Amino acid sequence: MKIKLIRAYLKNLALSKPYSIAGYTFSDVENVFLEVELENGLVGKGAASPAEEVVGETCKQTFKNCQSAFFENLVGRDIRHFRQLIDEVKRHFPQLPGTQAALDIALHDAFGQFLGIPVVDFYGQKIMQLPTSVTVGIMSVEDTLKEAAEYVRLGFKVLKVKTGENVEQDIERVLKLNERFQNKLKIRVDANQGYALVDLQKFLKVTQYVDLELIEQPLLVGKEQELLVLKEEERRILTADESLKDAHYALQLAQEPQPFGSFNIKLMKCGGIISALEIANIAQHAGIDLFWGCNDESIVSITAALHAAFACSNTRYLDLDGSFDLAEDVVSGGFILENGCMKLTRKAGLGLS
Repeated sequence: MKIKLIRAYLKNLALSKPYSIAGYTFSDVENVFLEVELENGLVGKGAASPAEEVVGETCKQTFKNCQSAFFENLVGRDIRHFRQLIDEVKRHFPQLPGTQAALDIALHDAFGQFLGIPVVDFYGQKIMQLPTSVTVGIMSVEDTLKEAAEYVRLGFKVLKVKTGENVEQDIERVLKLNERFQNKLKIRVDANQGYALVDLQKFLKVTQYVDLELIEQPLLVGKEQELLVLKEEERRILTADESLKDAHYALQLAQEPQPFGSFNIKLMKCGGIISALEIANIAQHAGIDLFWGCNDESIVSITAALHAAFACSNTRYLDLDGSFDLAEDVVSGGFILENGCMKLTRKAGLGLS
């Protein structure tokens, strides 16, 4: 079955409310959408929302690439060769994971529909459902507690707290959350590279009785070796995010002694499902857990990440709440969310409507 048409468009999606992380505040987000139409009328959908500050690629660059002659020349190619096409885009657009991910996701969706099976079935589903965390940005203790209470009311069981600007305030927020919701919420922390080692050590010492589930990327990229002064049990709850962009970085971080106990895989960092599974395979052999994260993204790419996550037996954590904060989207469906747990719809491809 040949590809009949490829079309891309750029859309600015408003957030339902602004939020802040260490160093940034967001009120809306650009997403690039890519459609791959087959001769029989089936349409595979892809999307990209790369974080320029992490991977150096903007949505406008992604959109331009998706309108290039390279993409036009994919028309007429056989969808059954989708893995070859993904390899070609990776070689033609190196170090541009947003561009890679847009095509990777669209081709997976089209191929799954062509076969009449969910994408996850092509790789073998290992996990049926998992809870996802929802994110609270950097805000006052009072506002943090209010947001947490609302998420508890909505049925969520895992909360990720953005930190990294003021370690004293971060400690207070986490302690107050634990005091108020210790029997209702698991707590994760994401410092977004905001700590120096001394800050992290202080944070770990004061919060050691909180039973934090994990701490994402506490130190700046390039400072990973400093983490080796920590105890092994402390490093086990640390998650590599900005330090982990693709399989090359995964190989480095998998070497003993390991600075991180889990890997945060984002399709927008690594370039799509196939690249994500390369990282996952390295992590499995190194005894490292998988944490699947996202940016502010459409249901399209969030669903793609969920298919990849559920195809990996070492997946332990989901943080795929990137579409929850969107005031608008271009599709629906993809996954089912019940009491904070995510599962797939079992429809062909990505199951999007």
